[in-house]
Amino acid sequence: MSFSKGDARVALNLLEALYNVSKAQDGGDGKVVLKLERALEITQSPRLFYDKLGDQHYDVISAFIKSMRGSDPDATIYWLARMLEAGEDPRFVARRIVICASEDVGLADPMALLVAESAFRASEHIGMPEARIILAHAALYVALAPKSNSAYSAIDSAIRTVREKPAYPVPPHLRGTGYSGARKLGHGVDYNYAHDYPGHRVEQRYLPDELKGTTFYVKGEHDIENRGKRQE
Repeated sequence: MSFSKGDARVALNLLEALYNVSKAQDGGDGKVVLKLERALEITQSPRLFYDKLGDQHYDVISAFIKSMRGSDPDATIYWLARMLEAGEDPRFVARRIVICASEDVGLADPMALLVAESAFRASEHIGMPEARIILAHAALYVALAPKSNSAYSAIDSAIRTVREKPAYPVPPHLRGTGYSGARKLGHGVDYNYAHDYPGHRVEQRYLPDELKGTTFYVKGEHDIENRGKRQE
């Protein structure tokens, strides 16, 4: 039990692996011999101790994501290597990088999402082992990028409001006018077209009256998040 550190599931995986290898080495005479050196090699394989349906799978991917979020490139690349060496599906890894690029980098560096999405597509086309380079490129970009979770926080805040409050009517001036009789109903009346105004911005009401003054999006400290002016 020393190799499994007292974990019964790991011990069973170990026995299964040793059995499968011994069967593969059966010379056809019914006699199976598994040398100690080969058994030790198997027990030290990262593939054996990485159960894709068990705790190792979730613990390692969690460490990978948190390392990218925490801007630690060395830890990021280590956990990535652990997953790839254990035979993790590169597409699963790539999806987590894409999510992290939006959830944790977001508007602080919008290029992170493009890099991550490109890596996801490229890893599908290229496959392993070369996909390891593509995934490392994207993971390190995300790890080294400035961080902002403003988009993640904003959408969750808005969804909570949508779920907890009534579906307030769209203000008349924002309603569609592309159908017969819309104008007669007052739809689109007094709408101010932003491009007719300096800076392509105009003060007018965009939220329902019942949500006036509500803030969903809280700007981060990065330049790209401070270019706009909040409209009430």
